[in-house]
Amino acid sequence: MLKDTRAAARNNAEWCDIVCGSHGLAGRTDDEAWSVPRRSPPWYPDAVTLRPGVDAEALLARIDAGPGASVKDSFADLDLSGHGFRVLFDAQWIHRPPSAPAAGTPLAPVSTPDELAAWAAAHGGGELFRPALLTDPRVRVLARHDDSGVITGGAVLSGGDGGYGVSNLFTRSDDPEAIWWAVCATLPTASLVGYEEAPDLPPARQAGFHPTGPLQIWHHPGRGGG
Repeated sequence: MLKDTRAAARNNAEWCDIVCGSHGLAGRTDDEAWSVPRRSPPWYPDAVTLRPGVDAEALLARIDAGPGASVKDSFADLDLSGHGFRVLFDAQWIHRPPSAPAAGTPLAPVSTPDELAAWAAAHGGGELFRPALLTDPRVRVLARHDDSGVITGGAVLSGGDGGYGVSNLFTRSDDPEAIWWAVCATLPTASLVGYEEAPDLPPARQAGFHPTGPLQIWHHPGRGGG
């Protein structure tokens, strides 16, 4: 389980770095953590731990740790309460090993800036998703359409031969399990990782994902993003 959690955390850190890079922010990665010295885009952390037992003060020294800062504690073993942070939410890392083709219709690739703008509007992320993502070979932005071509769901897969992370999954359907099956059908023989809060775990588990370990998001309340 710890191996799967480490893999999920590293994959997620890479995705955070890709998003920050698309906004002109250069991140730093070592054995301890990924971090970015300036405030990350909205909904993205300023640091992601990559192993258990990271020193809290050393980690916070790598980021702008003032109001608006956030840290993804990948192993739920940090205590940042003494530094002005509070736990924003708890979640579980999840993993789906390579398996037989999944029961579902694969998602369609998003390949042009106009398509990305429509996808981002449906997702709700707006300006967060920039065209640079479409030219990164590690990233697949994917959409689901209804019969009239309207986007009704989607996700991002990021990674490579070692596996892919599932993020930014959304659906307008009353059947959230279907979008998970669609993701699995898109890359059925790949190892897939991600994370979900407890209320959103059942659809992922029905599609073959299993929890591998807890994580927490710490946030410094106040003005600012992150």
